Amino acid sequence: MYDDADDLSTTEKHEWDASAELGLLFTSGNTETETFKTKLNASRDYENWRLKGVVDYFRSKQEDQATGEDRVTGDRFFLSGQANYKFSPESKSSIFVFTSYEEDEFSGYDYQGTLAIGYGARYRYSESLYADYEIGPGYAFDRPIIGGIVQPEESSGIIRVAGNLVWEISESAKLNALASSEKGKDNTKTRAEVSISANINSSLALKFSISGNHNSFLEDSSKEKLDTQTAVTLVYSF
Repeated sequence: MYDDADDLSTTEKHEWDASAELGLLFTSGNTETETFKTKLNASRDYENWRLKGVVDYFRSKQEDQATGEDRVTGDRFFLSGQANYKFSPESKSSIFVFTSYEEDEFSGYDYQGTLAIGYGARYRYSESLYADYEIGPGYAFDRPIIGGIVQPEESSGIIRVAGNLVWEISESAKLNALASSEKGKDNTKTRAEVSISANINSSLALKFSISGNHNSFLEDSSKEKLDTQTAVTLVYSF
């Protein structure tokens, strides 16, 4: 449920609805930096099924003042997929299956993955406002990094809780707020994002977002538990 897809009609079949997001930032002078962010969302909602997928990549580099060489300061790849089976085409309730995989060079983990299944519900409060809620058990696996050395894979059972709020503020503006938390035996992984987008034309929009990733436990104490990101990107819908 970690996506920006619009709520689609459940009474008719639809083709895939997708959007591509891109952000670039370059600075020069006393400090030279390069930041690149891209994201792809795809969804399809029809009859008894709701399908969603997300690919998100972020990378940043900064010139080292002492050596003059570029130093990578951020490198994160996130992939998720989800399928919801609705009890009927008009039902608010569904059963979901969710999976995700993440590689973040600066998170203290070589990779982190999740598989969860559970109950989901979509409540529409008005024509322009709806929210998704989900909860269910799952399985998490990861490989921690301690002192630069990748450790053996660890795994545990988890409880996944997620929520997503979409508000069509106007015909040209939309607010999206989402959060998910996966609580395991030793670590609780939380992701959250708030974004607002404004249409430039029928297929292009400008988006401002604030997001954060948090791990409650890191075996490498030199790493920060919370990573935040503020971005302005262009979104192309097709």
